[in-house]
Amino acid sequence: MAPHVVAAAVEGLTSRLRKKLDAAVAQYAALPVAVVDGEGVRITCGEDAVVTLSPGASGVVAEEGQARCGCLLAPRCLHRAAVLSACPLADPTPVEPAAHDAEPPSTAEPQPALEPPSAPECGSIPERPSTPEHPSTASPPERPVAAPAGGPSSTLTAAQVTAAAGLWAAGTAVLAAGVSAAGAVPQAELLRAAHTARLAGLPRAEAAALRVVRGLRSAREQRVGHRLSDLVSALRELLLISGRLAAGDPDPALTGTVRRAYEQGGSLRVHGVFREPVISATGYGGVVTHVVAQDGRWFSVADVKPGGAARARGAATASVAIGSATLNHAQLARSGLLIVAATISPDGRLGAGRGVRATPVAGMPWSEGPVGALLARPLAEQALARLSGEVWSESDTEEVAREPVACDLMIVGASGDHVLARVLTPTPDRAGTTTPATTEPASPAGSPAAFPAAPPAGSRAVDGEMRPLTGPMIRLVPANRHQDLAHVANLGRLASRPGLCVRVVGRVEPDRATTLRPFAVGPVPGAEMTLRLPAEWQDRADLGYDRLQGAHLPPPGPLDGLPASPEEADPLAGAPLWRVRRLVELAVAGGRRAVAESGRGGDSRTHEASLRRAGFKSAAELVSALTAEADRRERDVFGRLTDPGLDRYARAWLAAATHLVATERALVRSSWQTGD
Repeated sequence: MAPHVVAAAVEGLTSRLRKKLDAAVAQYAALPVAVVDGEGVRITCGEDAVVTLSPGASGVVAEEGQARCGCLLAPRCLHRAAVLSACPLADPTPVEPAAHDAEPPSTAEPQPALEPPSAPECGSIPERPSTPEHPSTASPPERPVAAPAGGPSSTLTAAQVTAAAGLWAAGTAVLAAGVSAAGAVPQAELLRAAHTARLAGLPRAEAAALRVVRGLRSAREQRVGHRLSDLVSALRELLLISGRLAAGDPDPALTGTVRRAYEQGGSLRVHGVFREPVISATGYGGVVTHVVAQDGRWFSVADVKPGGAARARGAATASVAIGSATLNHAQLARSGLLIVAATISPDGRLGAGRGVRATPVAGMPWSEGPVGALLARPLAEQALARLSGEVWSESDTEEVAREPVACDLMIVGASGDHVLARVLTPTPDRAGTTTPATTEPASPAGSPAAFPAAPPAGSRAVDGEMRPLTGPMIRLVPANRHQDLAHVANLGRLASRPGLCVRVVGRVEPDRATTLRPFAVGPVPGAEMTLRLPAEWQDRADLGYDRLQGAHLPPPGPLDGLPASPEEADPLAGAPLWRVRRLVELAVAGGRRAVAESGRGGDSRTHEASLRRAGFKSAAELVSALTAEADRRERDVFGRLTDPGLDRYARAWLAAATHLVATERALVRSSWQTGD
């Protein structure tokens, strides 16, 4: 269903029918669906009530006339509105690219097309929410953004401000109601506001609103894989974006990108690094092969379609659809391509449009080229660069953190759901760097060469020299825990060999201290206790597809030079910020009333005292302000309760939620700086 079709159907109901909508949605969602040739699908809701859906070629019901009901009250009937509300939401229709830029569907959410603004009048415009000061001063890398319409603009239009105010009002209503009370009617109001934002040219705000609606449906239906934290993040981003836009903030990052078309990239020589399996909760599956150019830019070749886990397994060896290249994804991950007239999307996907020509070329070892340059950089330096995304935007944070990192590690062992490892410092022969790494003390003049000094503790002999173990303890977690993939089993194999030296390419986990999600591993050159991979694997193993066996590992050896206590304190897990998170999530799950009830007991004062003792004074003040605002009751001159409004409560929750994310991000960043 297109969002505006659902919103219009619910808006046409009478107040009496709206009260019955949630029960009808649950009832009709369980009914069988009959496929009728030439008409679409039919759902029999009653003796004289048959709802017929006639989607277009894309499978989306994009117009109100494509959903019909046979009852006497149609189209303003409960049957039609309930069936539409039970269907999955469609992504906004993107602008069609030019013929030479036509590409396969992206795995990311498509951006909405820009249409003439047509926004109804909304309520009062809220003030700009205050954003707590972030401890980090690092700025994210520049990325392409589009102006709202026709070119760059430093101001917002009246329609955009009004649409943002409507999104703010709908979002605050959902926040105050909570998941339990945010049924089909509040969701429809949010969909209506999202459609208005689309017409006004606010694609980022619209996308945030759709994520909130999907999160609400997932929570109310108790779907497998639902996480309350994801809904909290989506709602926080929606309120912060809409609040700042409604206050007239002209930052183009808040407006978003209207069109993400492919652009000409000229000639490229790229080398494969690893494959990433994709299994989404919406039934999509496939593979994304990540390649890197000579100048260090990362690109990807995606093959993701409906099919789930089976599709992800089959796509691992599917043919690469770029030009006339005759190789599959498994071969591309270990070789390379010379691409002429390449087309590139803003998120780095290589296109397969007409005119693109590709020729397979030999691969490049990880110790050379761009990956070798990454290996020469300290891991902490790479991680801090990946954690520089905007605190207010989860999507921006994920985009910045997705760029891979590379390092040499020594496995320490398993601990809970992760594998512990120590970093082996870079050596001078990595990409021509000049940073020395040896810690072997020089022999004094005249000392016998036959009796070398003993190796220092915390070091490992690699490449004929001592490479020390530095920095914090690194935690390796599976990139995907799906049982049909090999991530979990492969990490278990690595954990069974303490002292094993491995070369790792993966991503930084932005929500956990000193944590990596490895996607591929390889042997460390010159190390005695390292991986022994088959020749056809070309010294790399994709952890999602290639299963490590006992023959690929060296014999068990002593754990030399490592500290007795393998795991270090986690600053994020040890902080009492869980008290703030519990209150922030309680507000989303139970609504304003649940927060007010929690503030009336003694737990609220206990939480504030604990936060103050730990040094989180601002967090304690924000928790106190949120509980006080939730329980605020205004009365008129006669002592009668009046509606206190939702703006102040929404701002109090937004300040606490944003401060929580900023503080957690600062703690994660500090964990990578330990030992530098």
